[in-house]
Amino acid sequence: MQLDSSYYNAFSTALVILRIIVGLTLAAHGYQKFFLGGRIPGTSRWFESIGMKPGKLHALMAASTEIGSGLLLAFGFLTPLACAGMIGVMIVAGWTANRSNGFFSMNHGYEYNLVLATIGLAVATLGAGRFSIDHAIGDPEAFSGWWGFWIAIVAGIGGSIAHLVVFYRPTPKHDTAAAEA
Repeated sequence: MQLDSSYYNAFSTALVILRIIVGLTLAAHGYQKFFLGGRIPGTSRWFESIGMKPGKLHALMAASTEIGSGLLLAFGFLTPLACAGMIGVMIVAGWTANRSNGFFSMNHGYEYNLVLATIGLAVATLGAGRFSIDHAIGDPEAFSGWWGFWIAIVAGIGGSIAHLVVFYRPTPKHDTAAAEA
């Protein structure tokens, strides 16, 4: 699709702002798992408590994926793969930590995870835009459009489902009514 240069520049400017803000926010989220608060040991214990076992492996994988995907997204490099990583980590987070709390993030629900995963799918489909490494090193549309969409779907959603099937082992909650009977 041919876009006039004014529209394409505005489109690319909006995309670079979105990519930088979302990408650096995601990378910062991973950074804090390594260097702030409870760090990897604290994150490991929390992951174990929500059923992601072994916790240390998942803390390292989540932090690394968030930093790597976030930086790749911010720079617009390997954009569909960056988006797939973001989608995958958000689906796992939404399913394991937030699903049972409902939709809204103020109740620790999955709203935030859904928004970030949707942004990832949209950017993978649209491509990184003119102001990106993807554009600078080659065909800017090589992995956007339907290719970007399907890369993000298969790798992001497929990877997260496989991850949950293999590793997610929540501790069953005891039914207090049955326990009292």
